[in-house]
Amino acid sequence: MISGVILTLVALAFILIVIEDVIHVNKAKTTMFFGTLSWIIIFVAPLDGLSSEALKHKLDHNILEIATLWLFLMAAMTFVAYLNSKGFIQNLVHRIMPAQISERKLMFLVGIFAFIFSSISDNITATLISLAVIMSLKLDAKKRIKYATLIVFAVNSGGVSLITGDVTTLMIFLADKVTISHLLLLIIPAAISVLLLAGMLSIGMNGTLTFEKVDAKSIEKTDIAIAAIFLSTILGTLLLSALYRVPPVLSFLFGLSLMFLVAQFLMRKKDVNRKIIDYIREIEYDTLLFFVGVLLLVGALKEIGVLAQFTTLYQHVAPTYANYLMGIMSALIDNVPLTAALLKADIAMNARQWLAFTYATGVGGSMLIIGSAAGIIAMSKVKELTFTSYLKMSLYLLVAYTIGYYGAYLAGSFI
Repeated sequence: MISGVILTLVALAFILIVIEDVIHVNKAKTTMFFGTLSWIIIFVAPLDGLSSEALKHKLDHNILEIATLWLFLMAAMTFVAYLNSKGFIQNLVHRIMPAQISERKLMFLVGIFAFIFSSISDNITATLISLAVIMSLKLDAKKRIKYATLIVFAVNSGGVSLITGDVTTLMIFLADKVTISHLLLLIIPAAISVLLLAGMLSIGMNGTLTFEKVDAKSIEKTDIAIAAIFLSTILGTLLLSALYRVPPVLSFLFGLSLMFLVAQFLMRKKDVNRKIIDYIREIEYDTLLFFVGVLLLVGALKEIGVLAQFTTLYQHVAPTYANYLMGIMSALIDNVPLTAALLKADIAMNARQWLAFTYATGVGGSMLIIGSAAGIIAMSKVKELTFTSYLKMSLYLLVAYTIGYYGAYLAGSFI
């Protein structure tokens, strides 16, 4: 009974996200409402006779995951908000880009940039930076949607072959299902799928973009220092995570605090520190609240045992095909608990199949705009990018994902 109620609430939340443009109710409000309501129901009518203390422990674990993501996003988005407001990224674009570039060539450059950058940083930071480049250009709505769609897919593809690039990749690696050398085999199929998607999305885009020649603005020392701190924070996060398992949120908060201190003491501009702190207010809190609601809903599904049911798919379908479907399912259900459920079920798969599963869960979330952190960030940054407008790109995304998955499976033959 309770399970049915929770499933109904999750379905309603999903429907309201889809029709957001029709009802004009922000998705953050609806997901927060249904997410918190689901947990209240779980406490009022606990499953399996669990005590309130046991349920509180489960909720605390869910809240910890949410708080970690919230703080990480807050730190990364503050860096980007500052650099954007100062025109730092736009300035770099105008310095690097030629006077003219074809829309098709730009599509490939954006895909390559997002793919590579997400390989050396986290997905959220890569998405924010890549979108900032696109938003600095004068593009019509339809073309901006295409570029944003490519960024979401490229960012999710870029980190799939590195244990520092995707949480599910790290989980599968720590479970001794794949090795570092195995994961590196995913680079080529993942890159090919991104280039394929760029080619498909660029069909019909025959125009030329002209970059307005503006006088190159001098970059202030404060901005250079903060950009350097941002880059150092990204690199430091990767190294500390790989060598000492330092949580990324900790290193990013350290970088944010360093940003404030540098502005206050090294630059000797007392008013700058106050202004930099004010940039926290420019963060899209709707995005953060949407994350809270979505993760509460996923946590509720986990508690009623829905996620565990997905592993029964392997009893009826061969792992090769089941992995492909699991990747698509990860667009609806968070890939972390999905991966955890599969690992706990101890499904019998060889290294080649686990490698294909790694690609599927890392990239499959790109099928829907709400299926990955990159998609949610993009939806908050590009106003034209909605659930419906992104869904129109689904055929292109499905083809690219299918080719990438097939390539990942073929790459596994070298194991």
